Amino acid sequence: MDAAQALADLTEISSQIEAAVLFDAGGSVQGSTLADEAKAQRLAEAAARLLERADAVRSEDVEVTQVEASLADGCVFVVRDGERRIAATTVANPTVGLVFYDLKSCLRDSAPAEKPKRRRTTKKDDDDEA
Repeated sequence: MDAAQALADLTEISSQIEAAVLFDAGGSVQGSTLADEAKAQRLAEAAARLLERADAVRSEDVEVTQVEASLADGCVFVVRDGERRIAATTVANPTVGLVFYDLKSCLRDSAPAEKPKRRRTTKKDDDDEA
């Protein structure tokens, strides 16, 4: 599934999410629910900074995989899965676990499909088929 379809599915199933943006480790926006590209880019940049700050306060050498920041009128969520990231803004007092679940599902759904590995045929395989 492509990023646009994954984001459309996300906003359809999660009434708590107001806006979402998929982006990569370099900050390049892959998809967004926002019509304004500049706003989508700003959200991706802010989310990347949240992850960086969260990583900086950890004493271990392990990357933070999810962050939630609560504001007076809503929340910001960020999820990282390898090189891929998703950020979302929500209504006030969302169901945190459900939002994280939905964001992780969206990341998984928007991942490029892996090509199936081709099986090599050996001489023995050819003989078995005869």
